[in-house]
Amino acid sequence: MREFISNLKGVWKYIKSDKKSLIILIFEHILQIGISIVLPILSAKILIELTSNEYMRILGVAIVMLIVDLINNTNRYVMNRISARLYRNIMSRLEVHLGKCVLKIGNDSLDKNSNGVFIQRMTGDTSKLADIFNNLIGNVSSYIEYIGILVAIFVVNKLVFIYVLFFAVILYVLEDIRTKMKKQDDKEFRKSKEKVSGFIGELVRGARDIKMLNSEKDFTNELSIRIDDCNEKMFSLQKRNKKYRVLMWDISSLGNFILIVLLVLLLKDKILIPSIALVLYNYSGKISSSAYFVGNFLEQIKDFNLSAERVFAITNGDEFKKEKFGNVHLDKVNGNFEFKDVIFAYSTKKVLNKLSFKINANETVAFVGKSGAGKTTIFNLLCKMYDVDSGSIMIDGVEIKKLDKDSIRGNITIISQNPYIFNMSIKDNLRLVKSNLTNKEMKEACKLACLDEFINSLPDKYDTVIGEGGVNLSGGQKQRLAIARALVQKTEIILFDEATSALDNETQEKIQTAINNMKNEYTILIIAHRLSTIINADRILFLDNGKIVSEGTHEYLLKNCDEYRKLYEAEIKNRK
Repeated sequence: MREFISNLKGVWKYIKSDKKSLIILIFEHILQIGISIVLPILSAKILIELTSNEYMRILGVAIVMLIVDLINNTNRYVMNRISARLYRNIMSRLEVHLGKCVLKIGNDSLDKNSNGVFIQRMTGDTSKLADIFNNLIGNVSSYIEYIGILVAIFVVNKLVFIYVLFFAVILYVLEDIRTKMKKQDDKEFRKSKEKVSGFIGELVRGARDIKMLNSEKDFTNELSIRIDDCNEKMFSLQKRNKKYRVLMWDISSLGNFILIVLLVLLLKDKILIPSIALVLYNYSGKISSSAYFVGNFLEQIKDFNLSAERVFAITNGDEFKKEKFGNVHLDKVNGNFEFKDVIFAYSTKKVLNKLSFKINANETVAFVGKSGAGKTTIFNLLCKMYDVDSGSIMIDGVEIKKLDKDSIRGNITIISQNPYIFNMSIKDNLRLVKSNLTNKEMKEACKLACLDEFINSLPDKYDTVIGEGGVNLSGGQKQRLAIARALVQKTEIILFDEATSALDNETQEKIQTAINNMKNEYTILIIAHRLSTIINADRILFLDNGKIVSEGTHEYLLKNCDEYRKLYEAEIKNRK
């Protein structure tokens, strides 16, 4: 119960702005309690009056019962409306907040977990949390109703009260055992479901590559294995659940039979009159069903606690490490930065080994080296996508650990070799990075990125929806759109990570011209395998095994760096 109260406090912040609706809902439930106690009495009264031939009294009771029923129906409608509104509001706030928290998780944690882990928690688990207040109010109201009924039975006949209470306790104990056993089964089932969701997401996003690899059979087999495992866990959970349910149904039937025998004996000895016996029978049925209700409520609490544990692991816990930033803010970044003895490793694989270099503002610098030399890692560290293991990175003389997020990422734009394009229109993809983007700025950026002619050839032009991941665009078009998106931001530092790798020679030349036009106005860093795209860089840094082994202009490296000269000659040879 302590865990439940603690988790309830954690969810309270998502509902406290709807306090008025909550108070109205509580009042409506109190009214419902009164109606639930009165209706069985009225029903019994009608049945008794039917045997006395007092037709006017029967009609009077029926009218009262109709009025109570109409009030009950109206009350239920209002309760359902308020409950739905509360659920919607809590769910919206939870999902938005969880989405923000996911975006704060460090890349190292994201790398270790499939997207299914986060999708299931943002959809399935938030639903359990959003529904808890409606469930709690309804269940507390029912508890009060059952207590009221027990008190009424106690007042009427203590022997029946003792029997009903004893019978209810047996059912409550069985329900408690059932819900405790279900919790662990449910935990395993949800983990399995996360794996299925993550794999389905990968299958959908990678459908084109799967077809090209002719691997449909392998992927569907793997999907089948994961789904079978998930379904087996669900079946095991339900099987145990149903066994206990059948046992409880049998005990409930037996208890109902014993109660009838008890009431018959009391009627025979004239301890009870028929009308009172009928009311007691109706009430005892509610108490019997309360055991199932209590079981469901315990199940809801355990579901809620499990979902809260999974959701709060993202929002408050240590399971998913969050990004950390400093509190120093730079209103304007000039573009000077420096790496000092930086060491960094992905898990146990060391990528950078005491790397040191300095970049001046408005300088164009290229990084060259074999795959795995650490080029892209430098960009990731500069954007603080990962934290260095040791050493330091300085931006305009301030250590990157001390800077806030906006000072770093608000002043650096990275254009990767595989840019993610969102399932929106071209215009909306550009406005993601600048909400107040004007049409003039948008068109200028697309023109500079050599994308304007293609966009104008489309029927809907800038309003064309380009599919998830830019599925309707070629590789070159995606990269040009990413370049346009970067140009819209107008940051002081622009990083090109193989950004022209998917472009044809003609378009690459245009992009190269655009990059040259930005020289001396921005700090530009370029990673490129095509050395022809970086020959005009102010400096070229040649990396090997996480260290800079040589640096200088293109002409200097051709003369003084054997590895660079070999790469350049191989490229020229391949062109021929």
